[in-house]
Amino acid sequence: MALASQGRGSDHAELNQEIQTQSLEERVAIVTGSSRGIGREIALHLASLGARVVVNYSSNSASAESVAAQINSSSPSGSNPRAIVVKADVSDPTQVKSLFDEAEKAFNSPVHILVNSAAVIDSKYSSLANTSLEDFDYILSVNARGAFLCCKEAANRLKRGGGGRIIMITTSLVGSLMPGYGAYTTSKAAVETMVKILAKELKGTGITANCVAPGAVATDMFFSGKTEEQVKKAIEICPQGRLGETKDIAPVVGFLASDPGEWINGQVIRVNGGYV
Repeated sequence: MALASQGRGSDHAELNQEIQTQSLEERVAIVTGSSRGIGREIALHLASLGARVVVNYSSNSASAESVAAQINSSSPSGSNPRAIVVKADVSDPTQVKSLFDEAEKAFNSPVHILVNSAAVIDSKYSSLANTSLEDFDYILSVNARGAFLCCKEAANRLKRGGGGRIIMITTSLVGSLMPGYGAYTTSKAAVETMVKILAKELKGTGITANCVAPGAVATDMFFSGKTEEQVKKAIEICPQGRLGETKDIAPVVGFLASDPGEWINGQVIRVNGGYV
């Protein structure tokens, strides 16, 4: 019995040590598109690791405020808030700059971590031949141009010398190349290329740049416009026999944002249950 008890104690000690090494205490993280879906889960997870978080949204203020309130509810009474809400369209350079300005002002600190989760998709799942120029331009403006503007601002403003992290949320569709996602996949493929180059350009700064590429994840964005048959097919393709959940993605981002994730740089990590 004593040996069994000692084993459990050792397990707890190892778990506590692992949590401690992944601590983001007092680091400032901007999470774009964090009012819902994967971005929301990432914001909550980074906050659970100790980060001070900027919850960004472009249209749904109520959802963003709810995320910030959930984070701040765990803060000691009378302490400064650990999350703020900032509205910004990532495709607008002035608003992206303002996003960083607000983060620095609110937390009196440089930003340490940028997670870009803001994205749009063509819910009609048009073939390339039937994708309108307007839809193509809109998807590229948010997903590729938005990522570029966020990367550009982060590369110039994240804390140097350690702890600086740029993490772009892309998609495993870049690997599977499924029909009907041409514009969306193109936009995310551009981001993955951009990040691999950026990681090399940031040599000597201590800032890492990586992509996390989820597969099919049960979010409003995934379900939008899909039939029951399309959802069922996505489940059947996955070796794990289910859709991903936002909680499957956030811990991977948390690891990359932490000190133990420093040696991972210029990579695309596909988190998809074996989908690709």
